[in-house]
Formats: sequence, C-alpha cells, structure tokens
Amino acid sequence: MNKYGMQAQKAWQQASPTHYSQIPDQDEFFTQLGEQAAEQIAELQTKLAGPDPAGESYFEKVGRLNAAKNQAEEIVSHDLLAPPATEEDEENVNPELQQYLDWKAEAEDLRRQL
Repeated sequence: MNKYGMQAQKAWQQASPTHYSQIPDQDEFFTQLGEQAAEQIAELQTKLAGPDPAGESYFEKVGRLNAAKNQAEEIVSHDLLAPPATEEDEENVNPELQQYLDWKAEAEDLRRQL
C-alpha cells in the first residue's frame, strides 16, 4: 500500500469508523484507492505545472513543480481519499464506494455459501 492508501486508511479509521468497518477487505480497498490517487496526482501535477517557461531558472522550476505536486495532492486527497463527511450523513457516501462495498459483501456471502 502506498502513502496515499495509508493516508486514506488512517483518515477513514479516525473520521468515519462505521464506514471503515463496513469495508470487507480493507487492505485491498485502500491499496487500490492509493494507486488510483497516485495516478490522478501524477496526471494533475503535469497539467498544473504546465510547460517550462522561457528563461526559468533551476530553482524556479523546482518551486513550480513542487507547488504543482502539493496542489495536486491536496485536490486528490480531498476529492478521492477523504471519508464521508459524517457518520450520520449517508448521502455523502461516494456511489462508487457504495457499489464496491455492496459487490464485496455479495462476494463474501457467496464465498461463505460454498
């Protein structure tokens, strides 16, 4: 699990323990979530950094690239890695997460029946 998966897992454990406990295979879920976050961050970072301006110094480029990475991480962390806002607010559950949780629960039920 990469750093983004671990970050998300810790946030879910602290902020939304009920939703966290409903994830059947937490390691798999947060590993996949972390990988997805890393891909989105890399893509967004490139877009935010943009092309190299003419006459840009080494330190200016390092600063621009670091700023783009930090901004991309912040955006993706907020949009993808954050747990639902509150335990009571079921409307904030990501539909893709709910579909995944439902699928995993169904698969687990079928496995138990075998």
